[in-house]
Amino acid sequence: MKRLAQYTDELLGLFFPDLCVTCGERLLSHEKYVCLNCWHDLPQTHFHLVEENKVAQLFWGRVQIEHATSFFSYKKGSRYQQLIHFAKYKGLKELGFETGRRFGFMLNESEVFSSVDWIVPVPLHPKKQKIRGYNQSEWIACGMADSMKKQVSADNLYRKIYTSTQTRRNRFERWQNVEGIFDVARPSEFENKYILLVDDVVTTGSTLEACAFSLLKTENIKVSIATLAFADF
Repeated sequence: MKRLAQYTDELLGLFFPDLCVTCGERLLSHEKYVCLNCWHDLPQTHFHLVEENKVAQLFWGRVQIEHATSFFSYKKGSRYQQLIHFAKYKGLKELGFETGRRFGFMLNESEVFSSVDWIVPVPLHPKKQKIRGYNQSEWIACGMADSMKKQVSADNLYRKIYTSTQTRRNRFERWQNVEGIFDVARPSEFENKYILLVDDVVTTGSTLEACAFSLLKTENIKVSIATLAFADF
């Protein structure tokens, strides 16, 4: 039966081949979602090794975080923008997990990130999560936690107000759209802890800033930020 199933998958692959979400080339049998060439060419930032990097600079003078990094960067229209798009909007939550897992292995190289106590994804409002079916940041966080051997807290930081999309807003409008919409349900769980706040992509940093402000109301907490991608426009 196992051999028959494998034969059937290979036969279907001739007519309905799986394609790499970034370059569009056909995937080999051992590849899933992204081909090995695209993983190899991923424009990694290595910001976890550079304290004064472009992501960290987004938050200077805005909110007191410890460190900030992103796994890779992309320009508008880049093929790697597709990776985020498919993980976020096309139901490929497992792609978010796998990319997060690879990111976690990288962060293990850095003491400032590998020493965190909790990994906390940026939350979606329940209404939006019901529509989308999942929170892509949570799947990314779970992938990171898998390779970093950390705990994920997906329900303590929550979004209490539903807001519209940030996509077409400028920096000031993005901040207005997220100001005061996050809160912490059980502050005692985060007291005296080091939190790694995780999201899929950072553009202006407004959403992450608002999350960090809410987290920092907790006594003796430290917060760092990590995103899969940095939109380097």
